[in-house]
Amino acid sequence: MPATPLGKMRMASVDAARMPARDDAPYIEAAWLYYHDGLNQNDIAERMRISRASVVNYLNEARNRGWVRVHMDSDVFKGHRLAEELCAAYGLTEAMVVPDDPVDPVGAAASIARVTRAAADWLPRLLEPGDRLGVSWGATVYQMAQQVPNTPMADLSVIQLLGSRPAALGFAAEACTAILAQRLGGECINFHAPLVLSNKALRDALCDEPVVRDQLDALATCNKTVLACGTCDADAHVVRSGILSPEEIAEYRAKGAVGVICGRLIDGQGRPVVSAVEERMIGVSLDQMRGKDMALLVAAGPGRALPARAAMKGGFVTHLATSTRVAEELLEMTS
Repeated sequence: MPATPLGKMRMASVDAARMPARDDAPYIEAAWLYYHDGLNQNDIAERMRISRASVVNYLNEARNRGWVRVHMDSDVFKGHRLAEELCAAYGLTEAMVVPDDPVDPVGAAASIARVTRAAADWLPRLLEPGDRLGVSWGATVYQMAQQVPNTPMADLSVIQLLGSRPAALGFAAEACTAILAQRLGGECINFHAPLVLSNKALRDALCDEPVVRDQLDALATCNKTVLACGTCDADAHVVRSGILSPEEIAEYRAKGAVGVICGRLIDGQGRPVVSAVEERMIGVSLDQMRGKDMALLVAAGPGRALPARAAMKGGFVTHLATSTRVAEELLEMTS
């Protein structure tokens, strides 16, 4: 087998672990009867000579293994009144607005789960053969990546936009990129360099290394991106990952910082708020994040309206996936 260039890997579009084995026949039969043939659970139980509880377990297991996906046409959400108003107010190409959980309309987990699932279904429809998709990081992007359906895309490159940073919560930048590349059957280009170095001289020297220089050149060629815009709160991602301390983020917040894109701070108009750590960072610049053919911002959960507004004002977004509550807050900010 020929050697694979450093930092690049062609990802299989289907995970072998998800392929059914022969003893999975009851799960497959139950799923087919329910989702394809339209039988109810009692009918399936009688036909398969099992209990209704077993049918429920079989159907749940089929979904957990990724054999069944319930898909709603994204056009439904793009036609939402709020989506149309967001496009008009912020100059977006398209927006998708997902209803909040009626039981817990202000809850972060429920909102994020709904929006990331909708964004995951939408993303493949925004891509074309030959695209070079740049991928940000964070819990929102990671959760979305995990839910993208297996949709092989010809000649697709999926590129990590910033250096690596240990992430105890499991959403390291390389993980977000690798999962998306696997789901989309694309070439995975991970960034094999730290996000933050101990000093500027070391950062500059590392950027001069041919391998790192090639990866920096690769991220500069992205024509599409998927991103989240973090907050500048005391528990922000940049604080939890150790890039900035609580005291430092408070200082930059006082200087006008309201959002974070790929580790870099922006103010309410999307302009850079340069932090001291940036001279030691390796990754995409804010200028490189603007002017894309498609830039999908996934914004969900409490406190996300202000960063999302900043990202849109700054020209980092063409497409938005969000919830009803965040959409309403964004529109209130325009009045």
